[in-house]
Amino acid sequence: MVEEMATRIQILGYPGSLSEPSALGTALDAGARSVEFTGLCSWLVSQLKSVCPSIEESINPTRGPEEADSFQLEVSGMVSELHCPYTALTTGEVTTRLTSRDNCHNLLEFLMSELQAARVLKAREPPPVETDGDGDRDEIRGEMQLICEALEIESESLHNPALLTDIQNTVSLCLHSLPDSAVMNPLLKRQLDPELWGRLAAVSQALRVEYECRMRMLIKRFQVTVQSFHWGERGEASSSCMSSVISPLEAALSSVSLVSLSHLLAAREDASRIVKTSSGTSRLGTSCAVNKVLMGSVPDRGGRPGEIEPPMPSWEGRREGGHQQHHHQRRWGRKRKAK
Repeated sequence: MVEEMATRIQILGYPGSLSEPSALGTALDAGARSVEFTGLCSWLVSQLKSVCPSIEESINPTRGPEEADSFQLEVSGMVSELHCPYTALTTGEVTTRLTSRDNCHNLLEFLMSELQAARVLKAREPPPVETDGDGDRDEIRGEMQLICEALEIESESLHNPALLTDIQNTVSLCLHSLPDSAVMNPLLKRQLDPELWGRLAAVSQALRVEYECRMRMLIKRFQVTVQSFHWGERGEASSSCMSSVISPLEAALSSVSLVSLSHLLAAREDASRIVKTSSGTSRLGTSCAVNKVLMGSVPDRGGRPGEIEPPMPSWEGRREGGHQQHHHQRRWGRKRKAK
């Protein structure tokens, strides 16, 4: 067992002398009174904290046997934070926990396992996404703050690793407390693999480009329509007043789509039901007093081709020089006929 542990220590990259089985066995027998043993434990914890910066506790190496008690106090805080499964390292008299070879062996086994697992998880993390600045971070922070407020979760720091777990647990409790018919089934029921995620992302991007193009066109139409209001005499007189009203509306318009794949995942089955805007259910929220106003008789503007005769040409007076030009054309026409 000592040989296997020494090999694992060497693989982890420990630069000290305890990568040799004989030196490691002597250090395990001495326990907290061994400077080499405390140095190995301190190195493992420092490596673990470099991978997991959220760990608060730390272990300092000793300079002699007289510091064994303070070292064991630090180890007690560390194993408690990491939820060590070895009860011999978390219960009983603190200053006597690392006096046996088995407890020292279990401590090294636990710290090495935690370090190996942390490095594996760190290697599996996706690379960080490059952003133009802190805009995305501020947006995410704002969304997390809104989620916490909606779920009534008190969090001192949004960077708390347990925050997502608290949110998930709170949402699960809220869902279980609702009736069965309160939450409909999701619209998307198929499990998505990486290939389908890529296809959905491509479709989402295509729709986003189409939406932005149409939205830019509508914004331009809005600007042109507003600009035409300033052309008249009354518009010029009240130009500043119209600008003060319309400028905030125009500033609120954006061509960027806020719909993302998260909206697809959150969609329920009722999102696929097409309801006409003229239906009774829709009219309950859109009807108003203006809809009940009836217009009286209005002048007939015509515009029915079947009820009018073809228009006759109207002869206007010839412009200056037009008569002479017309006379030459008539003479040239008679000459051609004579020929």
